[in-house]
Amino acid sequence: MTEERRKIAPEPLSAGAWEPFGWLPVADTDPRDGEQRLTFAWDDVHVNIIGHARAEVPATDDGLRCQMLYRHDTHTQTVMSLDVPAVIAVAPAALQFSSAADAEGIHVFRLEPLEPLVLHRGTWHWGPFPVSAPAVRLFNVQGLRYAEDNACVDLAARGLDVDVLLS
Repeated sequence: MTEERRKIAPEPLSAGAWEPFGWLPVADTDPRDGEQRLTFAWDDVHVNIIGHARAEVPATDDGLRCQMLYRHDTHTQTVMSLDVPAVIAVAPAALQFSSAADAEGIHVFRLEPLEPLVLHRGTWHWGPFPVSAPAVRLFNVQGLRYAEDNACVDLAARGLDVDVLLS
């Protein structure tokens, strides 16, 4: 008998809940503005518009399946949905995904349009993927050479993939 796959309901995005994974930008009038900084070890900061489609990942009866996580060790990354609600799965950089206990470290957050976030260097992530639309357009700030720094862990191959609940 196989163990049932973990199902994760998205949490609302808040500064406190997001803190282990990065930070949320604040208004320029906020006294905390500037406390956190973007980091680009290769000095290749790049801004563009990217997108993710629901069809990129397996669908389930009640959401999407997260089978892989990615990370960038040389830079922080900033993303913001421009058009539709989306979900992002994240996990702390220190996790190796060598056991089921590590999979318990995966969290999922719901992003509303125009709600930006910053990922710490090395934070594992998946998405953002649209909640119900076919695709999401994302404002993206990351290293131009991100493809050279795009580590991946195959959760499915390790029996650690999770279902992201959307209903």
